[in-house]
Formats: sequence, C-alpha cells, structure tokens
Amino acid sequence: MAATIAATATGSAFTWAGCTGAPSFGGEIVGPDRVLGHRLRDRDLPPPDASERHNVVILGGGIAGLSAARSLAQRSVRDVVVLEFETETGGNSRSGITAVSAHPWGAHYLPLPGPQAPEVLQLLQELGVITGHDALGRPIYREEFLCHDPAERLFVHGRWQEGLVPQLGLDAGERDQVSAFLARMESFRRSLGSDGLPAFAIPVDRSSQDPSLLALDRITMAQWMDREGFRAAPLRRYVNYCCRDDFGTGLAQVSAWAGIHYFAARSGVAANAPAHSVLTWPEGNGWLAARLREQVTPAQIRTRHAVFGIRHDNHGAEIDVFDATLGRSLRIECRALIVATPRFVYRRLRGLPPDSVAQYPPWMVANLTLNSRPDSQGMPLCWDNVIDGSPGLGYVHAGHQSLRSHSKGTVLTYYRPLDHADPSTARGEALKADWSHWSDLTLADLSVAHPDLRGRLERLDVHVWGHGMIAPSPGFLWGHRLTAMTHREGVVHFAHSDMSGISLFEEAYIRGLRAADAVFQQLQTTA
Repeated sequence: MAATIAATATGSAFTWAGCTGAPSFGGEIVGPDRVLGHRLRDRDLPPPDASERHNVVILGGGIAGLSAARSLAQRSVRDVVVLEFETETGGNSRSGITAVSAHPWGAHYLPLPGPQAPEVLQLLQELGVITGHDALGRPIYREEFLCHDPAERLFVHGRWQEGLVPQLGLDAGERDQVSAFLARMESFRRSLGSDGLPAFAIPVDRSSQDPSLLALDRITMAQWMDREGFRAAPLRRYVNYCCRDDFGTGLAQVSAWAGIHYFAARSGVAANAPAHSVLTWPEGNGWLAARLREQVTPAQIRTRHAVFGIRHDNHGAEIDVFDATLGRSLRIECRALIVATPRFVYRRLRGLPPDSVAQYPPWMVANLTLNSRPDSQGMPLCWDNVIDGSPGLGYVHAGHQSLRSHSKGTVLTYYRPLDHADPSTARGEALKADWSHWSDLTLADLSVAHPDLRGRLERLDVHVWGHGMIAPSPGFLWGHRLTAMTHREGVVHFAHSDMSGISLFEEAYIRGLRAADAVFQQLQTTA
C-alpha cells in the first residue's frame, strides 16, 4: 500500500473478536499446500526414480523467476524449465478472482519507475502500459492503469479524511513536525551523494555509496527520528505504518536507510499524471506476473514441484525434485541453474543453518467479497483506505479500477503484518489459527470504520504468508551478508529481491534480468 498511518500491533494477535453463532458468510484459507510443505520439511519424499536433462532450470516462479525465463526466451535460449512449489506462479504478486472482481493476494501496485530503472520502463513499453512520450521525454501511461481518483483516505477521529498523511486533530506543533519531516524526505529525494549518484534509488544498488548516507543503515528509523527531533505521536504512527507496509515490521526494527528510502527513492514522472501516482490493476501486480508468464510457454512451467536436493560443480547442477501431482521424484541435470527463491529456501536445500539476520515476518491477507459498498463518513471509498490506530494496514478496493462503476458488489483486500512477536513465534501462531480466527480478527479491525460491514459480506477468504518479505534490519542492506547473497556459485546464479534487501517488484524484475544475462554468457562461453 502507499504511505499510510497506523499504530504498531500490541499484545496478542490472536484475541477473538467475540462474535457468536455461525457466520452468515463463507470463506476458506487458501495458499500453500501445508501437507506438501511438511513432507518437504521432514524429508518424507521418495528417492528419484527417473532423470531428465535440460539446458537451464529456474527454481521459483515469482517475479524474478518469470523475469529470467522471459528474458531467456527473448534471447532464444531453449530448453528452460521453471520449477514452482505452489499451484501457480507469481510469488507475492499472486492474485485471485471472484464472481465480483479480480483481487490481489499480495503486492498490488507499481509506482512510476524512475530513470534509475530503465529496465522497468522498457518492460512497461513492451507491455503497452507506456504508449509514448511527450516533448520533454516523459512517459505517457495508459489512463486505465493509473490509479483513479479518489486514491487515498484515512479514518481518524470517527471520519474519513482525504490523503494518508495525518491532518485532522493535529495541534500546531504536531502539524509543524509532519511538515518538517516531509520536507526532509523531499530533500533526501533530491539529494546526490559525494559520488554524484542519487542518495536513494531503485534498484537499491544504484544508490549513492556516500559513507555519510550508508551510515544510516547502522541505526533504526526510530533512532534517527529521535536524533532529529521527530517525536510527534501522529508522525511516529505514520512512519511506523510506512515501515510495516513495505517491510512487515516497524520503525524500531527497520534500518534508517531503508525507512528513508521508502520516502526518498521514488523519482518517476509522467506526462499525464502527478509524480506520486501509481500503476494498479484489480488483481494488483498479478497483472504484471501474468504478462511475464505469457512469454513463457506453459510446458516450461511445472507447478507443485518441491525441490529437496541440489548439487553442483563447475560443469553443471543436479536437482532432486518431487512432482506432487504425479507423486514421484526425479533428478534433473542442467548446464545452468537460477535460484529465484528466497534465500532461506536455498540455505535449507543446501543444509546450511538459518541466517539469523535475514528475517521474514509473516503476513495475513484477507479478501472480503461484498454485495454492496460500505457506508462512508466524510469521503467516499478510495483505492487505499487506512484506519488510524489499526494493527492492520487497512485495505485496498480491488474494484477501484473497474470500469463497471455501477456495480454494487466489490472486493476489499485487507493486509495485516504479524509483527506482534518475533517472526518465528508469530509464524508458529499463525499456522495454528483457523479460518474463524482470521475472520473475526479482520472484521473486528475493519468494523471500527465500517459497522455495517458484516451485513454486506458474502465471502471472506484468507491467505497466510508464513514468510513475507525480507525485513531490512540495521546493518543488513549495506553489510557483508547482503553482498554475499549476490555471489554466483559456479553454474548457480541467484535472482530474488532478497539480494536487494527490499521486496519490490522493480528489484525482483531486475534481479531476474541480471541472472538471465549471466546464464546467457555462461552458455555462450561453454557451448
């Protein structure tokens, strides 16, 4: 979601909302095959009884894996196989659909790319999202993909205000601090480091290496705000929300460099939209994942394939994989291997201990199918809707971009990072919770702003992300661990946003391109 405001979740995440009787609506928990996941964890899989050989194998069908596969296809590299654990590709850009609307299950927008990400601008041209340029060279975007107005609102003091930056109920001192903070972030956005590079950029590794800027990675965002005198409670809640939104954890855990990057790294412009605009679709970034997938033949993608062994040398790699659909294992040999999974997955496959610094807070996402739109006080339903003081992140209106404005029914996508405890503890709690728990938790939160919500609800479906995006804790982004993630291991190449330390579409897409480039060069030199 775009920059918004809420308080940190406190206490237990599993307090029941207290509703009684059977709900009047249906729903289910969707997502990973837990039985298959447990079999993989316990190594309860048969040994390979067949073998195959391919040119290139890609582990993971998220944005990075699809990007790499698409790039290799564009270079006419043949015999490429993508192995995906889930029933469908897309990673955290997966989406779903109901009779009312398509909707996201994860990432749901793309800010206008800046000049530091020409690869993403080129992709958007190839996909027809950018249709041309004006006399100043600014991209012209398809209007239906630019977020329509009204875009954002905040529920505070019993009513909705326009925009997500807190405005209502602030005293003069709080208002001054909010203004000063935003001015400081704008100054960072326009700044160059001593090396002439942007202070903060996307992709991350095109940011300045100025030591005075990198030093911000050694302290938390909370410590930086304390040091700079930004102590107003509404401002702290706002920044805390922004950190939870992008990183799954709050300003007391996120590095100051990462926290400032959230505000200062966006430099995109458009001929037909304000610079702060975003691109979005009813299915969120699932639209982008589908477009990447279209250029990879269906035969190349194998879903429900659980990799349980990797061996490699300078001549090739062997992958042991369980085909859950057929119930058998096989061994695949390849000349080049791209690992496009989160790094903790690769460490498990290689029998390495977990990296205690690389943390992945869990998330819960719920999609609420309504028979009519909820009532609003102060401002109508927007794309991004946030409740002040909520332990969740509010919701996006999946039907916001729909041309069927007359339709009464719609889908609201609710996001909630489970950062009330350390990631391991929160993950264990989340995996034990049932659908009724998540349903009650969601409605208890949203009913603060929408007391009428339950009566409009037809379905409430839930996805629990046991490992959400990687959290950039102090010292991680510009420390040795992240640098080590980018190193190639013989014929094994890596492609994932983990390697950037921040989970963004742009990072994953560019990492996929870089891995494809390296594989192409490897194949050329070893042909």
